[in-house]
Amino acid sequence: MLKKSFCHIALTAIVAMSGGVTAAAAPPLSAYGKLPGFERAAMSPSGDRFAVVGVLGNERSVAVFDIARTPLLVMPVGAYKVRRIEFADDNHLIMWLGSVFDLGPDFLVSKVELTAATVIDVARRHLLPILRKDNNFGGVSDYFGTSSDDGRQYAYFSAITLGRSHLTGDTVWEGGNPDLYRVDLDTGAGRIIAKHAEGSTRRDWIVDEHGAVAATLDFNTSQGKWSLRGAAGSELASGMAPLGEVGLLALGRTPGTVVYAINGADRRTRWLETGIGASEPLFDDRSANELTVDRATRRVTGYVSAADRPEAHFLDPKREARMRGVRKAFPGLGVELIDASASFDRMIVKTVGDGDSGTWWLVDIKAGTASDIGSSYPQVKDADVAAVRMVSWKAADGLELAGVLTLPPGRPAKNLPLIALPHGGPAARDYPGFDWWAQALAAQGYAVFQPNFRGSTGYGDAFQRAGDGEWGGKMQTDISDGVAELARQGIADPARVCIVGASYGGYAALAGVTLQHGLYRCAVAVAGVSDLEALIAYESKASARSRTATRSWQTIVGSGRKLADRSPASAAARADAPVLLIHGTGDTVVPYEQSTTMLARLQRAGKRGELVTLAGEDHFLSLGETRLAMLNATVEFVRRHNLQEINSH
Repeated sequence: MLKKSFCHIALTAIVAMSGGVTAAAAPPLSAYGKLPGFERAAMSPSGDRFAVVGVLGNERSVAVFDIARTPLLVMPVGAYKVRRIEFADDNHLIMWLGSVFDLGPDFLVSKVELTAATVIDVARRHLLPILRKDNNFGGVSDYFGTSSDDGRQYAYFSAITLGRSHLTGDTVWEGGNPDLYRVDLDTGAGRIIAKHAEGSTRRDWIVDEHGAVAATLDFNTSQGKWSLRGAAGSELASGMAPLGEVGLLALGRTPGTVVYAINGADRRTRWLETGIGASEPLFDDRSANELTVDRATRRVTGYVSAADRPEAHFLDPKREARMRGVRKAFPGLGVELIDASASFDRMIVKTVGDGDSGTWWLVDIKAGTASDIGSSYPQVKDADVAAVRMVSWKAADGLELAGVLTLPPGRPAKNLPLIALPHGGPAARDYPGFDWWAQALAAQGYAVFQPNFRGSTGYGDAFQRAGDGEWGGKMQTDISDGVAELARQGIADPARVCIVGASYGGYAALAGVTLQHGLYRCAVAVAGVSDLEALIAYESKASARSRTATRSWQTIVGSGRKLADRSPASAAARADAPVLLIHGTGDTVVPYEQSTTMLARLQRAGKRGELVTLAGEDHFLSLGETRLAMLNATVEFVRRHNLQEINSH
C-alpha cells in the first residue's frame, strides 16, 4: 500500500481562487464558478517530469516540473481554452488550444471551433505553433501519436489542406476532408504522409510507433459503407453502418491486429479486434466504458469500467496490480488515472469523494508515496463538500433507474427544496463525485438531483437505446418520476422544485415547464435546445450534409410531426413557470438562436422569460468570467422564484 506524504509542491498547492471563507459561511459562488485552480496534468514518458495547467499565484499558466518539484518552465495562458496537454518526449510538451471562428457566408455553418496545436520546447523555453506556416485551414483535426527518428521527435496530426488557384495563386478551399501530416516538433513544419479520401468518404488512420500508417478506415457518410485496410492495403474488415457509428481506435494486442468500434443493425456497440480473418469481441461492452491505449505503441492496454465509480483496468497483470494498489491507498474515494510513465512506475491520479473536491496526486510506485500536487477547487474546504450518494427509482413503465443526489451540508435530508439537474448529451451520465455546479447549488441550501434517465450511457446499450425517439417523452418522465420518489421518501418538498440544465439538460428544463405541467416552480436552460427541427437542420449542415449523421439524429431525437410536438418553442404558450435562458454567443454545438427563438415565443405568448447572453462563451462554459456569470444568474433566479426563500448557512 502507498504511503501518502501529503507534501505540497512548488505550485504552492495551486491556490488562487479569490474570496475568503469563514467557518460559519458557505464558500462564495466564485469558489465553484471560476475555472478550476487545477485543470489538467500530464507525465513525461520517463516519469522524470510532469506538466500542469492551473492557477499559479494569481495567473493561469502551464508549467513543467521535474520529479523533485523544481519548476522548469512557467508560461501564462490567460483566457486561452486549453483542451489537452501531452508529452511527446521529456522535452516536448504538446498543447491543444480551442478558439471559435466566424466562417462567414461561404460555409454551411457560420461558427466553428478550431483547434490549434502548439509544442513547448522545455529546454529552450520556447513555444512553437504546429503547421502554422503550412497551407492548412485552421489548425489540426485529430492526433495520432509520436515517433522518433535520427534523434528528432515527430508528431502526427490530421489537418485540412488548402489548395492553390491556378489563375491567381491564392490559397483556396477545396473541401473539408483532412490529410495526415508528420510534424517535426523542433520546427512545427509538417509534410503529408497520407492523403484524404474524396467526396463523402471520411478517412481515419492509425500510425504505429515507427511513424508508419498501420491501418486505414474509409467510411462513406452518404451510403454508410465502410472498409478497414491494413498497412499493405489488404482488407481486414468491412460492412455497413447506416447511422455512421464506426471508428478506428487502436492497434490490437498482437502484431497485425486492429481494434475498431461499430454499432450494428441491432443498435449494439461492439469493440472488435481483427487481423486477416474474422473480427472478435475485445471486451464486454456492458462492463467497459472506454478503452485505454499505450501512448508509445498505440496498442490497446485495457479499459475504464462502466460503474458509478469508473476504474481503470489493464490487460497486463503487473499494471493491473499497481493500479489496484493505488486505489487501495485512497479508501472510500474515486480514483481517476490521468497519465503515467511508460514503465507505469510513476503516475498522476485524481481523487474525488466525500470531503474531497478533486485532489491531484503524483504517485511513485517504487518509493511507495503519493504526493498532493494540487486541488481543483482549493477554496472549497473538506467540511464544505456536500455529501453525494446514488439513489434509485422505477419509471412509470417499470424501468430501473438511478441518479446522483447531492445534499446541502449541515441540513437534515428532510423536506428540502430541490433542484433537478439533468445532464447534457444525452449520451452521457452523472457520477457520484464532485460536480462543481451541483455542489454550488447544494451550498445554497438545495438538494440537487442528477437523474441518469434512459438514453444515458454507462448502463449498457439497451438502456441507452431505450431513449431513442423519447426526447420530451419517457426520457422526460424518467426525471419527474425520480423527483416524485424523492418527495415520497420525504427528502424533497414537492412544492419547492425547480429544474435546471445545460445542453440536452437545458432542453429537459424547458420541456419540464412546457410539455409537462404542475411540477416545477421555475426552469433554467443553459445553451438549451428549444426547436428540434432547427437543431436537426443545423446538425445536418454541420456534418456537411452527411446522410448517416442526419439518420442518426432522426433515430435519437425523432422525425416528422413529432419534432414540433416535442419542441419547447412550439409549446411556449403552455409554459406554467418562469424561464431563464442563458447562452453563449460562441456556441458551435447548440446555436445561440435556440435561446432567442424560445425567448421570442415566450414573450409573444405573454409568458415570463429572461435571457442572459454570455458574450464569446462556447457550449462548454470554458471561460471563467462567463461561467461564474451563469452560476450567479442561476442562483439568483431560482431563489427569486422558489416558493420560500432559502437561508444559506
